[in-house]
Order: sequence, then structure tokens, then C-alpha cells
Amino acid sequence: MIRTATPADIPEIHAMIRELAEYERAPDEARATEEQLHRALFGPHPAVFCLVAEDPASGRAAGFALWFRNFSTWTGTHGVYLEDLFVRPAYRGAGYGRALLAELARICTANGYHRLQWWVLDWNEKAIGFYKSIGAEPMDEWTVYRVSGPALERLAAAASSSSASSSSASSSAASSSSSASAASVPVPGSALDPGCAAPPSADGRPVADTDSEL
Repeated sequence: MIRTATPADIPEIHAMIRELAEYERAPDEARATEEQLHRALFGPHPAVFCLVAEDPASGRAAGFALWFRNFSTWTGTHGVYLEDLFVRPAYRGAGYGRALLAELARICTANGYHRLQWWVLDWNEKAIGFYKSIGAEPMDEWTVYRVSGPALERLAAAASSSSASSSSASSSAASSSSSASAASVPVPGSALDPGCAAPPSADGRPVADTDSEL
């Protein structure tokens, strides 16, 4: 049975995430806590969602699929990104993985989402074969990039420095503008004097700003 996860499922979902990390040979990478999962899935404005495959005989969670919405600027529609798909070894071969993916496909078609996508490890040939059997296509022309850890901190610091420089430049510009305004007080007999017959400079039209494209 495939159903939407409830708060009572958090301990089992957390346990299966740990089991998935073990399977993917990265147990130390799974650092999410039960509290974090609860906030993400059941907070005031959840942006992450989860399906649970429940074994009817034992009532135990046999697997899960954790997903969230993404967006394609090409189709102009949302899609589903599958963050985790896992079926416990004791329940593999019973169709739970296919059933979880089928329910995600149903969610897509019911909501007008055009894509269901996910990552798979290159060495997981069994999973790759299964995905191809349901019509999934590898995006071989794309390479995934990620910024994290110290590199993320450095990149964020660069944005902070840029913002500080921009603020300083804006303050200088405002100061210059104030000085210019003070210097523009009409002097009797000058072109700025409303009573002077001298014509205004140029043609009175503002100079248009130009946009720069990055």
C-alpha cells in the first residue's frame, strides 16, 4: 500500500534514510535528524513531501519516496524531483519501488507537472536497469555540480563583499547628488534663474539608462 507519510512515520523514515546511506556507502553523510525531518515535512509551510510503502502483512514501512517540486523554464511548469527512493532489502522484488514511482507519476499528471526526475549512482546497475525498464532516460549530456562546505562559505562571502561595496557606492552617489542639488540653487541672472530668458541646455529629455546583460 502506498500512502502519504504522517508525523508518526518520522522515526521509520529517518531509519530508512540511514539504511539508504549505508547502501550508498556514505553512512557519515546522512546527518539529518528526526526533528529536521518533522519541520521539513510537517511544518507550517512544507516544501518537501513523502510517500510511504507499507507492507500489508506486517504493517511495517517497506520503503519510502521523498520528493519536492522543481520548475522548468522550458516547459513553464513544475516537476517532481525525487530526492530519495528506497525499499528495504526484505521487501525488494514485491513491486514497492515501481508502485512508489507510479504514484509520483500520478501526482505529476494530476497536477500538470511535465517531469519526474532523480539521480542514480553510476555503479548501481541494478537500479539503472530498473529505471530504464519503466521508460526513464539518462541525461548523459548533463553534469551535476554542487557547491558546499568551505566553497559555499567563500562564495557567500563574495556576495557580502559585493553588497557592502554597492552600499558604499550608493551612499557616495547620494552624497554627490545632495552636493549637486545644493550647488544648483538658482543664482539671479543665471540660466537656472526662472526669471532668466536663457534657454535650457540640451533638449530637455532625460538620458536613457542602458542595461547590461550578464
